[in-house]
Amino acid sequence: MTLNTEISLAGLESWLIERVASYLRLDPREVDPQESFANLGLDSVYALTLTADIEDTLGIEVEPTLAWDYPTISALSKGLTASMRAAKETV
Repeated sequence: MTLNTEISLAGLESWLIERVASYLRLDPREVDPQESFANLGLDSVYALTLTADIEDTLGIEVEPTLAWDYPTISALSKGLTASMRAAKETV
């Protein structure tokens, strides 16, 4: 996934579920996108790792507080999708 690729909300959410599941050593089917990162067991180290993965994979710069600003996978995927659309419109 890169910024130049059209990313669907569902595709981004699926990718985030996969990332969080891998950090927590869970089956992706065990990760509820509506559950808060804290309740899933994602600590601050993993939250910062997720931020770095997002930057590397999507090619966008995000705030290190992203997981606190958008406390669920569902909210994060919606926020990232909106940010990427806005970034493409300014290019």
